[in-house]
Amino acid sequence: MTAQLSFEDVKVGDEIPEHSKVVKREDVKAYADASGDQNPLHQDDSFAQMVGFPGIIAHGMFTMAHLTSALTRWLGDPAALKAVNAQMRAVVFMDETIEAGGTIAGLDPETKRAKLDVWVRVERAGVTEYPIKNSTAEVELA
Repeated sequence: MTAQLSFEDVKVGDEIPEHSKVVKREDVKAYADASGDQNPLHQDDSFAQMVGFPGIIAHGMFTMAHLTSALTRWLGDPAALKAVNAQMRAVVFMDETIEAGGTIAGLDPETKRAKLDVWVRVERAGVTEYPIKNSTAEVELA
């Protein structure tokens, strides 16, 4: 299957709609249970503090899942997301709002595929941090 989004409706430079999520402890716990990653860094505040964080942090792949959710919402069909290459660069704390988005960086009319520059950001004390940056995705459009 391909995206519900038409190749003719996009151009290089277009931004995909940003998708925001407040990171909650129960969501991180549910992710830990679903993924099998029970690392105490993601579940035990005392452990996280012992290694230098103010409390537990979200899994890097939890943040990646948010990015892929933003992409599939935009595409209209999860199967249209063909690849994601991501660099995880910063931690995400509980109760922070993460925003995922991206820009169309290239279009191939022969395959109807688009290359996207994608990211996840968080505002922290007036500074923008990028838990995911220098990252790309490839999608197939209708």
